[in-house]
Amino acid sequence: MPEFKVVVADPAVKNPRVVPVRVVGDDGIEYSDRHKEQYELPRVRMHPELIKIVNPELGVVVVRIWKDRIGGEKVKLVGRVEEDGSLDVQTVKVPAEFMREKLGRQEALGQVMRAPAFQVRVTGEAAQRLIGLRIGDSVEGVIVGLPHVRLVIRGGSDLAGFPMRPDVPGAVKRYLLLSSGPGFRPREKGERRRKLVRGNTISEEIVQVNTVVVYPEARRA
Repeated sequence: MPEFKVVVADPAVKNPRVVPVRVVGDDGIEYSDRHKEQYELPRVRMHPELIKIVNPELGVVVVRIWKDRIGGEKVKLVGRVEEDGSLDVQTVKVPAEFMREKLGRQEALGQVMRAPAFQVRVTGEAAQRLIGLRIGDSVEGVIVGLPHVRLVIRGGSDLAGFPMRPDVPGAVKRYLLLSSGPGFRPREKGERRRKLVRGNTISEEIVQVNTVVVYPEARRA
């Protein structure tokens, strides 16, 4: 069965507001292997007022947690927002298991912001719906848990990292003499090189699919 890592970019996020918070581990929030392997996004609990401030329109936030403030080291968790009116406005709850694994403690200072991009692994019927689609085609966002938007395919790559190109038709792999675009970044003006690339159509040999959210017309009006 096919499996893809779907990268979702939110074009509405330009300069997301970053809010300082206290991050607390909660044993009541599930953190299973499916979350660790990115088949599902874990839950992140926040006060309704904090949600309003961050404004995660897709319901997805990034929590950056200080592991070592002196060394500037942070760990990151991307999760789905869940309202919890019992929390302090500046407190965010995340899975306790995540805090134990990444920090070795249950509380830390951090930041929360609307997610500009995130990724989810899809398998089974959801992955099958991507087979045969081309760069520029769209698919319902429900395949990554976003039922009210569509995702436009912008590109992708195979296991070896060879990128899909919109100007190569089909689910093929071939060498092209490139001067720009996916697969080649020239270091000098006029430089051209022969590079191996993938075609514009998703096949089972593609492992990553890059997408951009398209909001409903009513929202954009």
